[in-house]
Amino acid sequence: MKIAVPCADKVLCAHFGHCDEFAILEADKEAVSVKEITYLTPPPHEPGLLPKWLGEKNINLVIAGGMGMKAQQLFNSQGIEVITGASADNPETVVLSYLQGNLQTGSNLCDH
Repeated sequence: MKIAVPCADKVLCAHFGHCDEFAILEADKEAVSVKEITYLTPPPHEPGLLPKWLGEKNINLVIAGGMGMKAQQLFNSQGIEVITGASADNPETVVLSYLQGNLQTGSNLCDH
């Protein structure tokens, strides 16, 4: 599966719309491992653009700190699952926690 983590300075960013790059992780759920990590610079933030852009990259899941409800709906319409409330950490640690079933999430850090 392909998982996207919005980052700033190689750490999960509190709000996906404010990130300066996305970590794209190729993950193996059965082996509970990360096979590859690539960092991509997103296009300029415009409403609705990031879900389409990540959809074109065959992303299955976005793990974010915060994301507005409209953005979550747009991701879901692209067939991309969204998990919000993840804490700032390096993307590989975040994804491995998810694969192991122990990703700690709190409140969605975005209120729009």
